[in-house]
Amino acid sequence: MAAPILQVKELAVSFQTYAGVVSAIRGVSFDLMAGETLAIVGESGSGKSVTTKTLLGLNAPNATVADSSQILFGDQDLTQLKAGAWDQVRGAKIAMVFQDPMTSLDPTMTIGQQIAEPMVKHLGKSAKAAQESALALMEGVGIPDAAEHLHDYPHQWSGGMRQRAVIAIALAAEPDILIADEPTTALDVTIQAQILNVLKEEQKKRGMAMIFITHDLGVVADVADRVAVMYAGKIVEKGLVNEIFYNPKHPYTWGLLASMPTTSTALGTLQAIPGTPPDLLHPPKGDAFANRNAYALAIDHELEPPFFNISNTHAAASWLLDSRAPAVTPPLAIQQRQAFWQEHFVQEG
Repeated sequence: MAAPILQVKELAVSFQTYAGVVSAIRGVSFDLMAGETLAIVGESGSGKSVTTKTLLGLNAPNATVADSSQILFGDQDLTQLKAGAWDQVRGAKIAMVFQDPMTSLDPTMTIGQQIAEPMVKHLGKSAKAAQESALALMEGVGIPDAAEHLHDYPHQWSGGMRQRAVIAIALAAEPDILIADEPTTALDVTIQAQILNVLKEEQKKRGMAMIFITHDLGVVADVADRVAVMYAGKIVEKGLVNEIFYNPKHPYTWGLLASMPTTSTALGTLQAIPGTPPDLLHPPKGDAFANRNAYALAIDHELEPPFFNISNTHAAASWLLDSRAPAVTPPLAIQQRQAFWQEHFVQEG
């Protein structure tokens, strides 16, 4: 089996604030294989963006990465890089597409200049060759009449076109890994679908790996190979996309899926997860989801659950998976998904 292109081991990140130390990331581990898409999902504040910003050394100055954390990329541990060494990784080997393209683009530079810049810096191209490549890249990400718009400024473009430009900039230096942090949140549904298609096509063409950050589970179904579900700074469930969608095992994943509308959702049946995530100034004892979990056991309030393996590719950190736990009946929406899993995956498999 091929080795992962990226290995994150026991990542822990805290922030020193005026109120105290916030334990934002609490022991996150995952692997990323070459050419695959890993989606990291969860509510706002679950730690998705902090995790990926840490991969690029982009956290705020008040952030501290624990000494026991490792981010292994090739023969490097990225947690050990000094400030200057990040220039050889950030944008060149690992690139990022941010949520808001208007804040990602330089208003004083033309679109063509911004796409060409990484090619000059990381690939050693001349300014002329970089401009020619920038034009080809603009065409590749679906910017119409690219030659006419090479010298436009960001304010002259729509949100969807600006996001295509940001994707082109991220791809310019031919990275091995692309991180897409909620890249379609600010866009309407039609443009969102177009941007997702651009990302998938470019990934397939280049064979690069992608980490896709989102709170929209509908998007995940379209783009991901594997999914990691985050809650309160930890991964609570991980597996292949079909395993997470049709055979979820963690009550938090149940809640996320039950709150997602579908074309078959009956009026009045959409559910919400009660309560709010815990304050990570004072991380809770036991399972962080316990106070919002209708299925919580007494042990959930005392001990943090380990990961239980459901298959070789699927695991969840829930005491409900312990052999001593009582059987519970998940929400109707989850029962329907699990019935689909039994009919279409287990029987066929």
